Amino acid sequence: MDPNKTPGQIVILNGTPRSGKSSIVTAIQETFDGVWINLGVDRMMQATPARYQPGIGLRPGGERPDLEPLVAVLYRALYESIAAHSRLGLNVAVDVGHHDAYATPRGILTDGARRLEGLPVLFVGVRCPIEAIMQRRKETGWNADHTDGAPIPPPVLRWQREVHIPGVYDLEVDTSIMSPHECAQIIRRRLEQGITPSAFQRIAAQSIGRA
Repeated sequence: MDPNKTPGQIVILNGTPRSGKSSIVTAIQETFDGVWINLGVDRMMQATPARYQPGIGLRPGGERPDLEPLVAVLYRALYESIAAHSRLGLNVAVDVGHHDAYATPRGILTDGARRLEGLPVLFVGVRCPIEAIMQRRKETGWNADHTDGAPIPPPVLRWQREVHIPGVYDLEVDTSIMSPHECAQIIRRRLEQGITPSAFQRIAAQSIGRA
């Protein structure tokens, strides 16, 4: 990295599908100063061949152990790309759904934290109650036949349970009570406070030697 170039800010949004991560990224791109590049699960899945889908979108449960080694490599590539953008002075907004509930634990979040060592990373937990998730799924055509009071589908429960482990964040937002733009403004204010984020440093340090 050019010692004279200030690295771009990295904001990583972690949460379940339909939690509102992508909408927050859009709000960041629309309202924050400077160039903000969107990298994350949607972009990676669009770039992944159909026969290897869902790629890094592989949900918890160990359902596709044949894909897991590739998923780990794709995440490495994503985090290397995030680092490269930042080192060139570009800001990066990342939307992901991290979990380690694969057939074999992969330590992907720890590995990603290490790959961004020395770069400014704000790790944001995007929370959303499961009732709101189910309503959003129905509105977008998923589980459209789900009725109030019916059991929550197991894959949705697994996402809700696994995605916020270990739960180490610099900041958390709840999209059931805040709009995407309100969440973005909270993130902006946190960045403007000048407090050095530490979540990724703690995640890497807690798991050294175990990834």
